Amino acid sequence: MIIRPARAEDAEAVCAIANWVIRDTLATFNSLEKTVAQVRDQIAAGSGSGSYLVAEQDGEILGHAHFFPFRPGSGYRFTAEHTIHLLPAAQGKGAGRRLMQVLEAAAAAARVHVLIASVSSANPGAIAFHAALGYVETARMPELGCKHGRWLDTVFMQKILTPGIPAPDSAGKPR
Repeated sequence: MIIRPARAEDAEAVCAIANWVIRDTLATFNSLEKTVAQVRDQIAAGSGSGSYLVAEQDGEILGHAHFFPFRPGSGYRFTAEHTIHLLPAAQGKGAGRRLMQVLEAAAAAARVHVLIASVSSANPGAIAFHAALGYVETARMPELGCKHGRWLDTVFMQKILTPGIPAPDSAGKPR
């Protein structure tokens, strides 16, 4: 299995995985399926920074992960949120861990200090996965989402990627 930057030609496979998660799980509160063009645009936006990755084995895309700004505003410029999705058959076999290790390294290289996971409470496997990677639950927001006739909590987890690094000055330069 290899972890590599996503390419435009991966958009169809990535879209199929994302839409399975949207349509058939409570892992995301989104109920609008993505188009291949939307996914291709997301991949293109992240291609330069290494912020959009896929796990591939024998020519098959097993999963994808990417990071993106957590919130607008300069005060959040060192914080990113991430998404990771795997095919059911790829779960529990190390693909997710490897995707996250490469994604975290790319995020740190892009000067991301904190990486955020926003996890559905209906997805205890994702909570355990992130905890095993060193993410700490920092907030649980009750009934923040609604999908398939259920109120769902959002669990925020975070990992400090660059512990001990002093905050940069107002110009963004290290102190």
